[in-house]
Amino acid sequence: MRNDLFRLTGICCGLLALLLTGLVVTGWQPLLTYDGQLARDLHAHAVTHPGTTHLMRVLSDWVWDPWTMRLLAAVACVLLWWHGDRDRALRVAVAALAASVVQQGMKAAVGRERPVWPDPVDSAHFAAYPSGHAMTATVVCGLLLWLLPRPAPKWAPVAWVLAAVSVLGVGFTRLYLGVHWFSDVLAGWLLGVAVVVLAACVPVRGRGRREAVER
Repeated sequence: MRNDLFRLTGICCGLLALLLTGLVVTGWQPLLTYDGQLARDLHAHAVTHPGTTHLMRVLSDWVWDPWTMRLLAAVACVLLWWHGDRDRALRVAVAALAASVVQQGMKAAVGRERPVWPDPVDSAHFAAYPSGHAMTATVVCGLLLWLLPRPAPKWAPVAWVLAAVSVLGVGFTRLYLGVHWFSDVLAGWLLGVAVVVLAACVPVRGRGRREAVER
């Protein structure tokens, strides 16, 4: 039952991401209006609170940066490989790579412009949709939670809290710094969950297959 719910969550997130992409591409006005209003409100706060803005830049550019997340995934791959769990090591590696390919492909295909400000507090490259920071953090944190031992260790709740803070936090920093619209971040989260579920549910042979079913 739990495994079925896990798969259903991934399917729903994938479908919602497709729907959201369609709304962005077609320029659905209620969504654009909400994106714009939220972006203006957060940017106004960022401009008048430089201390908070500096903290957000540190969190976004260093702590939760995509390369920091990819480094965590690489460490997990090495440890899994070292302990002989090559199936899961490969799935983590492929999922991290797939997340990068998907987000860059969608950025090129959708070509959405980032918010433009007369007084920017940060800058970013490439197109806006979807948020690479949000998607990468979701994929890596989701996979690390999936890799937790079973039965869950005593420190598992701490891991879940750290993952949730990281995923939600990086999304907020991108909005606060004025380099993304809310729908960019939401798409990153939805796509990230879909990638995690796909990676975790891919049939594998031997022990890895049994573990996938148990999880």
